[in-house]
Amino acid sequence: MQTAKPTERPVDPQTEARTRASFARQGLMAHLGAQMTQVCEGLVTLRLPFRPELTQQHGFFHAGSTSAIADSAGGYAGFTLFPEGSSVLTVEFKLNLIAPARGDWLEATGRVIRSGRTLTVCQLDVWAVSGGERKHVATGMQTLICMHDSPDAPAEG
Repeated sequence: MQTAKPTERPVDPQTEARTRASFARQGLMAHLGAQMTQVCEGLVTLRLPFRPELTQQHGFFHAGSTSAIADSAGGYAGFTLFPEGSSVLTVEFKLNLIAPARGDWLEATGRVIRSGRTLTVCQLDVWAVSGGERKHVATGMQTLICMHDSPDAPAEG
């Protein structure tokens, strides 16, 4: 069992490539326009640029947009610590929306708190970024399961 360290150590090139390739196969992330901006050991950051289609009736980012990128950031943070040939699924997550999400983009960071052979726990945080200022808009926890000997399935057409 591995407890995450607070440092942001880079992953090896193969793990980064495997993580980015898996993320690229996510139809929802592509549909939303999310980008993977940071991949470290047990830490991944995603960016979601503002578009009116991602908002709710008051013009804030919709909670669905916020929670989708938080979930994926955490999932891929855990994935960076999983063995080759495995894949990741979310078992559960809880997200507290702590401020309205308004900005030029959202930035979601998933950080592994505890990585086990089967279950991994992550901290999720989302910030709204506007004009160089960051506002913490959501925080949560997530449990992942490592699907051993079960690589990502190819996308169906």
